[in-house]
Amino acid sequence: MTHDSNLLYTLAGGLGAALFFGFATQKLKMSPIVGYLIAGIAVGPHTPGFVAHGAIASELAELGVILLMFGVGLHFHVEDLLSVRKAVLPGAIVQVVVSALVGAALGPFVGLSAPAGAVAGLAVSTASTVVVLRVLTDASVVQKPEGHVVIGWLLVQDVATVLVLVLLPVVAGKDGEGPVTVATVARSSAIAIGKLVALVAFTAVVGRRAIPRLLGYVAKTRSRELFTLTVLVLALGIAVGSAQLFGASMALGAFLAGLVVGQSTFAARAASEAMPMKDAFAVLFFVSVGMMLDPAQIWPNRGLVLALVVIVMVINPVVAYLASYARKTPLRIAVTLALSLGQIGEFSFMLGTLGQKVGLLPPHVLPCLVAVSILTITSNPLVFRLVGPIVGALEGRRTLPPPPAALPDDGTKKHHAVVVGYGPVGRTLVKLLAENGVVPTVIEMNHETVARLNAEGIRAVYGDAARKEILESAGILNAESLVVAASGSPAAVIDAARAENPKVRVLSRATYLSEVASLTAIGASQVVTAEAEVALAMAEIILTRLGATPEQLDKTRDNLRTELVDDGGPVSHGLDTSG
Repeated sequence: MTHDSNLLYTLAGGLGAALFFGFATQKLKMSPIVGYLIAGIAVGPHTPGFVAHGAIASELAELGVILLMFGVGLHFHVEDLLSVRKAVLPGAIVQVVVSALVGAALGPFVGLSAPAGAVAGLAVSTASTVVVLRVLTDASVVQKPEGHVVIGWLLVQDVATVLVLVLLPVVAGKDGEGPVTVATVARSSAIAIGKLVALVAFTAVVGRRAIPRLLGYVAKTRSRELFTLTVLVLALGIAVGSAQLFGASMALGAFLAGLVVGQSTFAARAASEAMPMKDAFAVLFFVSVGMMLDPAQIWPNRGLVLALVVIVMVINPVVAYLASYARKTPLRIAVTLALSLGQIGEFSFMLGTLGQKVGLLPPHVLPCLVAVSILTITSNPLVFRLVGPIVGALEGRRTLPPPPAALPDDGTKKHHAVVVGYGPVGRTLVKLLAENGVVPTVIEMNHETVARLNAEGIRAVYGDAARKEILESAGILNAESLVVAASGSPAAVIDAARAENPKVRVLSRATYLSEVASLTAIGASQVVTAEAEVALAMAEIILTRLGATPEQLDKTRDNLRTELVDDGGPVSHGLDTSG
């Protein structure tokens, strides 16, 4: 292939192979991650046939990690991060140190010196963010307390990895500052920590003020393309700036950028519109890992591979569990944390590559790290399924206090309705609902309206109601009713809402009677059409002037509505809040 076509061939070949093998492993009831890794081996340089461009695949994989961490930041509030600091900070540091010490102890038994073993141990001390987030997402625990603890643990590992990357050349004497001394190590450590503190301060102070203002200015243009472009530029710009100016990892910078955007009213829209490609690029991460595997290097170094697998799948989880147990972390959180850490990924290759570059690791260690990564990433989703059985077994050995008595039902449960659109119809509807004891949440595309509603105590979400993330942010999973009050075609909104909550009762606005049948077919419980309501209103005016009694008017309305139902489907003007 020509140099100019490397990017297209890598995208087409890598994603095509990932689709094929991912689908096959899914059909075999295995994690698609296994298929993505096999796809990487298939398009890698060590197997016959098509060979993707390794450097380009790695760059695209890095983009996937950046977008993924930005998305995590969008949904991870500062309060959540601070709430788990005591649970994760000491434990994560201890786990990294123990991994290095075990590596140093095992090194001489597998053909490495003690320093090389320590570096290899550090390389396998850090779990893959991409894998952990995929596993947590599949288990629906990202937003639960255990998810917060795991993500906080990963962030501490990230910071520790940044410090190691800074100090490794110093320890190896390859930084150009002369002999290695305690003073040079201390100076380099202080500089690295200072840069990280500066990055956090810059993002928190400057970013919190500037980024929401910039997004608000762009949102006023009503251009979806410009808004999406702005969010992507912020994510990539802060990620690259973090690496170039502060010496931090791009993933950490992207997470901080997402954290800032997540505190604003733009969080839900940014998550729904600006991140559509993150999954595809995350898939390329696994493909790029598979491409690095050289099978010829594995058997001669099987002892090293086995030792590293033991550290990853036994030592790290056990240390994480014991550290959490010592901090009196709830059992389910401790077990979830331990089993989620049993694999390695992107940062392991960064440390392995740098260790080889500065002469601390022999060349054969990096292929072994790749083999360990593939083995552990493949098995981790299967191991993670043991969380429930392990928790159940451990709880069975405890004497648990009796559960608290259930509180009596005082009948104060409120009906929750999601209202799409806050124009004249939506505004009137929200007012009437609130006055009648219904709790409304508004989804609106005007961010100024959203800000005003939230200030007034009415919960509102900024974004497109046809997006899954926006509906989830508005509480569609627990809503009893969805009211589409906005003008335009409601089909996409109804379809998305039904996919998230099949039991929600949908009342939709429509312009024409001809739309009723199609909207009913995709899930609308009732449809209010402008044509029908205009006809009813006009008939009522004429009959009233002719002297019709209230009973005659009611009968006429019932007859007309019956005819409209027969012609087009359910037509009504009321919202039934009983179900």
